[in-house]
Amino acid sequence: MKYLPIFILLLFLACKPAQKELTAQEIIDKSILKSGVHKLANAQIAFHFRNTLYKAKRAHGNFTLTRKKDSITDILTNTNFKRLVHNQEVKLTDKNANIYKNAVNSVHYFSVLPFGLNDKAVHKKLLKSATINQKEYHKIQITFAKEGGGEDYKDTFIYWIGKKDFLLDYLAYSYQTNGGGKRFRALKKETIVNQIRFVDFDNYKPKNKNIPLENIDKAFEENALEKISEIILENIKVTQFN
Repeated sequence: MKYLPIFILLLFLACKPAQKELTAQEIIDKSILKSGVHKLANAQIAFHFRNTLYKAKRAHGNFTLTRKKDSITDILTNTNFKRLVHNQEVKLTDKNANIYKNAVNSVHYFSVLPFGLNDKAVHKKLLKSATINQKEYHKIQITFAKEGGGEDYKDTFIYWIGKKDFLLDYLAYSYQTNGGGKRFRALKKETIVNQIRFVDFDNYKPKNKNIPLENIDKAFEENALEKISEIILENIKVTQFN
């Protein structure tokens, strides 16, 4: 009889259902909420990045993303892109318009992650979990549909989201433009504005360009990446709409 309590405990543990593994969608949803970036769906933000002023206004699915430096202002909306010089619109070739548009969109995209990872063109895939600097992470691969995926829809991204805090600390991507390449970004500092988390990153490239993107976190831990820049957002301001 003295073994009965142990037997009951073992029986209880055996009958206890296994903890359900979260899907990639569930992890992204939790990260968006935990970071507070869901509040940006109806808000205006402004920040400086490399001595350039960026502003984003999002409301009810519409957006206006701007970049202003000196006398030049670039404006990207749901429907068009235009460049103003001294407040006068200038005519652009399709090639130049795409270059400027993608540059504006890229900075705004990275500035508010993980906001945007539930867009219709986004495809999510849960990869094997990873540990970086003794912290456990969900590892999620993002690819894009051709329709709605933008000019760089062939690019592949990987996001490392903490298993306990659901915060995005690392990201990597492979790109096709200008000969292609890979980048890895590591959390440098977080800034909380109006309960919304903004992140500065150290930006790295592989010393060996043949490192597979899915293994770039291991390369980071093995000091096989080279730091090439810093991604720092300054003077962040947020105005939320009702």
